[in-house]
Amino acid sequence: MPARTTQTRENTGVTGSAAPGSGPGPALVRGLAAACHPLPAAAVTLFAAALTAAAGQGPARAAVTVGAVAAGQLSVGWCNDRADLRRDLATGRRDKPLVAGTVTAAAVSRAAAVSLLLCVPLSLACGLLAGAAHLVGVAAAWAYNLRLKSTAASWVPYALAFGLLPAFVTLGLPGAPWPPPWLTAAAALLGAGAHFANVLPDIEDDLATGVAGLPQRLGLRVSAAVAGLLVLGSTATLVVGPPGRVTAYGWMLLSATTTVLLLAARRPAGRLPFLATMAVAGADVILLVVELRP
Repeated sequence: MPARTTQTRENTGVTGSAAPGSGPGPALVRGLAAACHPLPAAAVTLFAAALTAAAGQGPARAAVTVGAVAAGQLSVGWCNDRADLRRDLATGRRDKPLVAGTVTAAAVSRAAAVSLLLCVPLSLACGLLAGAAHLVGVAAAWAYNLRLKSTAASWVPYALAFGLLPAFVTLGLPGAPWPPPWLTAAAALLGAGAHFANVLPDIEDDLATGVAGLPQRLGLRVSAAVAGLLVLGSTATLVVGPPGRVTAYGWMLLSATTTVLLLAARRPAGRLPFLATMAVAGADVILLVVELRP
């Protein structure tokens, strides 16, 4: 298959001098940027930034918090691409930088390790309890990449990591308060929904290479329905959870979320469900910043 030649080179992490990502420079930067799963990494980092604004963190603490989340997400993305290398080669995923040869396996491994090491002090700088909450979430994401993605518990790391993100933000505030339960629940539901939506385009390739997480076991249509229900549940929890009356924006968000997810469910095999999840998450972020800021 098309990736056969690349396999010999990439599995050893050694490339010739002509490899596009083999040395420092723009090519290496582009290769690493593409291998870190930039859209999910940016989305989660922006979600963390919105949480810091909603919680009222000061600029300095917010910068450290967002920096820790960014470092953690980069480490998770690079770890994922490196862990999936053999499966991506087997299925000819030329859209993956490691398969295409635009960056070496060794470079991605080093980048994952460095960003993980950077994540630790940044997380703990927000406080021991806050840092521990974030590092547990990052550890859960690494556990998914290295083992749990092929088990029926594949959704657990997503729910845990997303659910702990609000705690990381609020525990860094004076007095180290825990976030309200509705916010933790909404984040956990969104994370689980994102997992189901994200794997939909790759279910057949995953099953062919031995990856049998919960979405793969349930199948395409059932998993698409579960993804929609989880994301809708997240939005509903976010809208009705806070004390007081539901605002007009909240009702509109709930209605728009339902419409978007119904449209996405008509094309479960493409990227539309995942993009719809990202759009819903963006709208949820606006609700957090505009309506929940103290």
